[in-house]
Amino acid sequence: MEIRNVTCIGCPMGCQITVEMDGSEVLNVTGNTCKRGDAYARKEVTNPARIVTSTVKVIGGKADMVSVKTRKDIPKGKIFDCVKALKGVEVKAPVHIGDVIVPDAAGTGVDIVASKNVEKK
Repeated sequence: MEIRNVTCIGCPMGCQITVEMDGSEVLNVTGNTCKRGDAYARKEVTNPARIVTSTVKVIGGKADMVSVKTRKDIPKGKIFDCVKALKGVEVKAPVHIGDVIVPDAAGTGVDIVASKNVEKK
């Protein structure tokens, strides 16, 4: 049996969670104070994923850059591939929240979208 310790990021509590595993099977989760902690710990030890945030250059906008993020979490092992997919990306103003900036980033099936509005100059 393997014991894994994780700090939950599902809510502001930051619970210290202990996960008991047998191979890749989760046997028991303790230390969480809410249901989100249980779900987070199970996912973190079996298939960790993250939201990726960054910025890209805006051409002809009131701001030079726009913040972007993955529409949902992606496998942790694909983070650097996702960031590389943003290298050199430029968008023309106007840009609106939710606009797809890079579809299917790094083959994850997840789009990178604008998380801010940038109007034309």
